[in-house]
Amino acid sequence: MEGISLAPQILFYIGSFPVTNSFFWLVILSFTLIIIFITITKSLKKVPSRFQSLFEILIEGAYGFVLSVVRNEKKARKIFPLIFSMFFLVLIANLATFIPGQAAITLKRAEGTIPLFRTIVADYSLVFTITMISIITTQIVAIFVHGPFGYIGKFINLSGIKEFFVQLFKGNFKFGILAQGFLDLFLGIMNIVGEIAKIISLSFRLFGNMFASEVLTAVILFLAPFIVPLPFKFLGLLTAIVQAFVFSVLTLIFINMASEIEEDQIIEQATI
Repeated sequence: MEGISLAPQILFYIGSFPVTNSFFWLVILSFTLIIIFITITKSLKKVPSRFQSLFEILIEGAYGFVLSVVRNEKKARKIFPLIFSMFFLVLIANLATFIPGQAAITLKRAEGTIPLFRTIVADYSLVFTITMISIITTQIVAIFVHGPFGYIGKFINLSGIKEFFVQLFKGNFKFGILAQGFLDLFLGIMNIVGEIAKIISLSFRLFGNMFASEVLTAVILFLAPFIVPLPFKFLGLLTAIVQAFVFSVLTLIFINMASEIEEDQIIEQATI
């Protein structure tokens, strides 16, 4: 059995940009999906065909799920395109692994024979890119909802410490306010850690599961190439669907949490 590489293999260079087998597969799938969706949208009819009805049921079901989570029609309409696109891209990228015969298509290089296609989400750099789109979108939503200062205040909360010194200058030494101030500051730092943890948890969950599935399949095929790998293939298929759903749902939850206004902000806006 050939060694299983954690990093994708480089097929060729465009200038100084290395084109790996996972990136090459991503480009092909992306263009294929674009062509398919353009074809579908141009062939829509008032009296839907069976395929169009199935497509509409899929879209309506996905939108209904997003709406049930955010519970706001206006918000759901804004979030849905991103969430559904992420789900569909990750799902197709995962399912593309199971297209038969792709492992047999190889390219001869000086360092040896390398596969032309590789599992997209088994390349951490691509998974990290998709994750950063999710996290950056979450931060942008939080800034728009809470404002720049409200957003920064979530991570650097000095209001308690400021109040302590205000009371101290008035001759009132209140240790409780100081303790609360340091606690708020500590919780702000924990919020920073939490945002970083989102990147790690989202990307490592998707990458780890799909790369492990790729390794397990390769090992089982080497040890027992007939019949025995089938249960593991079905397990990998289930993992591919579940991971696409989990990734998109977590992104949905993160964005929804970032767009929520706390009770004290609602009271403050009401009084204004």
